[in-house]
Amino acid sequence: MPRGGKRNAYSEDFRQLAIELALNDDRGISEIAKELGIYPKTLYVWVNKYKKEHGLVKQKETNDLESELKRLKKELAKVKMERDILKKAAAYFAKETM
Repeated sequence: MPRGGKRNAYSEDFRQLAIELALNDDRGISEIAKELGIYPKTLYVWVNKYKKEHGLVKQKETNDLESELKRLKKELAKVKMERDILKKAAAYFAKETM
C-alpha cells in the first residue's frame, strides 16, 4: 500500500487502455499518465509487465545496443594497441638515455 494513502484499484479495461496508449502514442509515458490521472511509475510498471508477458522488445533498442557494443570493442582494441606501442616506445627511449 502506498505511503499515507489509499491504494487505487484500476479495472483491467482501464489498464489495457493505458497500456495501448503508452505503446501506440508518440507522447511520453509521463504525459499519458498525467492525462489519465495516474502516477507515471504505475504506468511504467504496467507497460513493462505487458512487454515481458508478450515478448515485446524493441528491435531498434537491441540493434542499437549491439552496434554500440561492436563500436566499443573496436575502440578498446585500438586503445590497447596504442598503449602497447607507447610502452614499447617508452622502453626504447629509456634504454637510449642510459
